[in-house]
Amino acid sequence: MTPALEPLRRIAAYAVVTSPEGQVLLVRASPKSGTPGVWSLPGGAVDHGEDPNHTVVRETAAETGLSVTVVGLRDVLADMRALPHRGITIHTDRLIYEVSVRGGTLCDRIGQPTDLARWHTLETAQGLPLRPFTAGALGLPAGPIDLRPEEAPDFPSFYAVPGPDGLHRAQRFAAYAVATDPDGRMLLTRIADGYPGAGCWHLPGGGTDYGEQPGTALIRELLEETGQSGRLVELLGVASHRDAASLGPEGYPIDWHGVRAFYRVAVDAPLPPTVGDVGGSTSEARWFSRGELTGLRQHEFTEVTAEAMRAVGF
Repeated sequence: MTPALEPLRRIAAYAVVTSPEGQVLLVRASPKSGTPGVWSLPGGAVDHGEDPNHTVVRETAAETGLSVTVVGLRDVLADMRALPHRGITIHTDRLIYEVSVRGGTLCDRIGQPTDLARWHTLETAQGLPLRPFTAGALGLPAGPIDLRPEEAPDFPSFYAVPGPDGLHRAQRFAAYAVATDPDGRMLLTRIADGYPGAGCWHLPGGGTDYGEQPGTALIRELLEETGQSGRLVELLGVASHRDAASLGPEGYPIDWHGVRAFYRVAVDAPLPPTVGDVGGSTSEARWFSRGELTGLRQHEFTEVTAEAMRAVGF
């Protein structure tokens, strides 16, 4: 256990790049990193306000010399690492993308956190020291590379810090549900007064806790906000949205960047919705038939809700 380490959070995006011969592209951590000699997928941290689709293209080019295009989203997961040499414990929400190569030439780097980019077969990759998330993405057994804290430290799901312009910034990762019942109804929640988007209908869900996997967080939030028990069916996508001067219960403008994973969730035994988190950001929860949804106007939905509904054909 490392209780003295400062807890931090970040969001990062990574590329699974496969050659026509079935090899996978990996990058090696340099002596400037905390785990020199360890191999991982190319990628890195999502900058404030940046769409993760752009992050994975930018970071892959910087680390490998290759230009790539995003094909699809493979997975979303989270992990914790203790980094005693930096005095921190870090929770990373990782977005794993499938990409294809458009061009470029592999290059080595000097004085950067990664120094090599190489193609490997899965057989040779299995013999390398791999970051656990990389091994998992490739379907390989993970070795004990990362030092994990025994328990998650206390850390708020919403955390605003002063930005370079003096305006507070907040980057938050959240998970939301496109939740339906056996009759095809969709479950939505209404945003409470005093919160951004007040009065709009929104997907059930919310910010993930430190050390929590997105799917686990979503099922917890679904029960807290609506009183429903659900099961994950599939990952539908990730939405990124920036509000440069969001105003909420804090009472001052915040440059807000939300990255949201949304999932299809089945509620097999629906109940009358009840809001358990009284006084929070949800004022109401309700089941909607398809006809009732089509009767609502565009401005009555939040942006992420409208995007998710389009993705599933509502």
